Amino acid sequence: MSKQKNNENNESIRTGLSEESIRLAFLDNLFYVQGRFLEVASLNDKYKALAFTIRDRMLHRWVSTVQTYQQTNPRTVCYLSAEYLPGPFTGNNLLNLGIEAPTRRALESLGLDLDELLEHEEEPGLGNGGLGRLAACFMDSLATLEIPAISYGIRYEFGIFRQVIRNQEQVETTDNWLHYGNPWEVRRPNISYEVKLGGHTEQYTDDHGRLSVRWVPSETFHGIAIDTPILGHGVNNVNLLRLWSAEASEGFDFHAFNQGDYYGAVMREVRSETISKVLYPNDEPEIGKRLRLLQQHFFVTCSLQDMLRIFKTTNMPLDRFHEKFCVQLNDTHPAIAVAELMRLLIDKHGLEWDAAWKATSRTFAYTNHTLLPEALEKWSLPLFQSLLPRHFEIICEINSRFLDEVRMHFPFDDARVQRLSIIDESGPRYIRMANLACVGSYAINGVAKLHSRLLKETVLRDFYDLWPHKFQNKTNGVTPRRFIMLSNPGLSELLTETIGPDWENDLAQLKALEVHADDAAFQKRWQLIKHERKGALADCIRYRWGIDVNPTSLYDVQVKRIHEYKRQHLNMLHVLTLYNRIKCNPSVDMVPRTVIFGGKAAPGYAMAKLMIRLINSVADIINRDPDVGNRLKVVFLPNFSVKLGQRVYPAADLSQQISTAGLEASGTGNMKFSMNGALTIGTLDGANVEIREEVGAENFFLFGQTTEEVARTQAEGYRPWDIYQNNVELKSVIDLIGGGLFSHGDRDLFRPLVDNLLHHDPYLLLADYAAYIATQEAVGEAYRDPARWTRMSILNVARMGKFSSDRTIAEYCKDIWRVSKTPVVL
Repeated sequence: MSKQKNNENNESIRTGLSEESIRLAFLDNLFYVQGRFLEVASLNDKYKALAFTIRDRMLHRWVSTVQTYQQTNPRTVCYLSAEYLPGPFTGNNLLNLGIEAPTRRALESLGLDLDELLEHEEEPGLGNGGLGRLAACFMDSLATLEIPAISYGIRYEFGIFRQVIRNQEQVETTDNWLHYGNPWEVRRPNISYEVKLGGHTEQYTDDHGRLSVRWVPSETFHGIAIDTPILGHGVNNVNLLRLWSAEASEGFDFHAFNQGDYYGAVMREVRSETISKVLYPNDEPEIGKRLRLLQQHFFVTCSLQDMLRIFKTTNMPLDRFHEKFCVQLNDTHPAIAVAELMRLLIDKHGLEWDAAWKATSRTFAYTNHTLLPEALEKWSLPLFQSLLPRHFEIICEINSRFLDEVRMHFPFDDARVQRLSIIDESGPRYIRMANLACVGSYAINGVAKLHSRLLKETVLRDFYDLWPHKFQNKTNGVTPRRFIMLSNPGLSELLTETIGPDWENDLAQLKALEVHADDAAFQKRWQLIKHERKGALADCIRYRWGIDVNPTSLYDVQVKRIHEYKRQHLNMLHVLTLYNRIKCNPSVDMVPRTVIFGGKAAPGYAMAKLMIRLINSVADIINRDPDVGNRLKVVFLPNFSVKLGQRVYPAADLSQQISTAGLEASGTGNMKFSMNGALTIGTLDGANVEIREEVGAENFFLFGQTTEEVARTQAEGYRPWDIYQNNVELKSVIDLIGGGLFSHGDRDLFRPLVDNLLHHDPYLLLADYAAYIATQEAVGEAYRDPARWTRMSILNVARMGKFSSDRTIAEYCKDIWRVSKTPVVL
């Protein structure tokens, strides 16, 4: 550590938290790390100098955390996730260190603007949607609650993709988030593990005379650790985000180069490094499926080998591995870990099968995130066997022993045995990864009360019948540090001024706001904060996309992954209903609305991409129609991200959570909106059910069929065509889409979407349309009464304490992981 002192405070400029120490450290890093002085430094130089200044203060805590964990050897949570969506690090780390104010003053003394430097930061392309964002919230809460934890994943070079809208369509371009480098990561080339692929297995007799199996791969490469510190809020604990980057075992074939084969000289390197290039490659073609399976095996084997390396330092016997580590599988992507840990314990470390299985089955816990059967991953046997021949053998043995247990519990029930089998043999043979996760885990949880109940009744019913003791619910949560304190500083200041600062790490304290809900003066301040955030978003939309929106209009927002079950096209049916009403009666009295969309569609998902095209095509017409004026605007925010979300959540008046009941596992956007005072229009789906229970039915705009009603409607023979014929407004809206107004006269462009609604409508848009329109009218009436709306908004925030990720993590620690806090003292 640097011994250079800030004489005024006698503190190191590497670790000091005063304004003067931060100013000197910034100049130090600008000069010695970036090789620039202030007058010639670029914006990127200044941003990096700031980042390194903050990181220095974190590294002091990081080293202390590692030393503490080494000395105390605590039980440790290892979180395996294919994606993380942390958002920009700089502002969050300033917040958690508690030095945002002195840093701002230090930069101002140098003529610099902190907000400009924060805006320059690229968002890490390590995740896509709710799964990755949840993992990031959990990292924040684990560190804040002082729980020893390592989060493992892949360090993607290009993320998923950068979404651009051209000619109203989504176009996928490269997300080159690392083009300026990443000052928050620390590369660890000495922490590297071999990854095997393909080949065959062979039996041999080991040194102790035991019959063993050796995997002889056709190809090997390495995973290199790249670390990012994750600091808790108001504590000294810094946990580890360890991501793996793929590298060839021999990066450059000098012999091939000398023979003139310049492409062949680097081919092995190119092929190996492809594995960590892109998040979620398109798995429509077989080669895409192969790459996905490779990615999952890659990060799982590196992570488990890393845990075994750490475990070796404890001097505990290997059959007690589960006492040191609890490993959480974040959905089915890392489920191969069950077979991989067995392989490592048996083949590499010499444990007998029974001892290895006892440790393995007590190590893993599995979180399921979906009720869609098609989203439960499975791999064809030929693909799986060709890439992971040893894992196939191990899975066959696990399955054989497991099915013997099933037959004892359910004799003569062959149909149940077939459903529970890890290997699906009902047609083309597949490895069912969710089944493997259930068999190899000691706990299985859903992520909302409704979701967990439906898991037990539908997709995992047979496992629940077999092992009811394994099943739990852990309703998701989000971190209030990023999604209130960082995103909405005005609201954060008002909350602290009104109820004190304890809410920052104990969101249940927000309950104290309830007594202020009818206070006219408090409501006025609440309204001013909301109007300020709406104005800031309006400025952003005007600057970036050239659309003028009215900050006094009702901001009606739906930002999430584009998918038919999330029903962005139901939202569009409402938009077009309003448009039709204006066109039929230009003087119609209506609450002005700005309807805001955002989200990406998977590259191979044609219907979702057509939905994006419809949204943008409708926006193009409505926003230019003089009959409409400022009464209705439609905005699609391209490339929606955490950074953009931090602008949107505080500005929203209405949060659209309108998925078909029974299909959304939880949702977390619904929580972020409510925490910032937006009211929800939604179905009884996912965490909406619990949000409505907490905030009160009178403060939630409910519509639509329940899960049971959806099932009954579909079972009775749903006929969307009849609804279309019998609802004049609905028919007019759908005919407008099919008539060519939004497609330059091309009646075929949106025909797939229209035909799907009229003849199939698998997500029951038409069944819920009338109730949705009526509820939206109730929203408009409530918005006309500012006192009533503001009261509802305040009560939404006051009653959101349950939905902090701190509460979720505390429940995991107590009920599943059985870990306790390990505070770090500097």
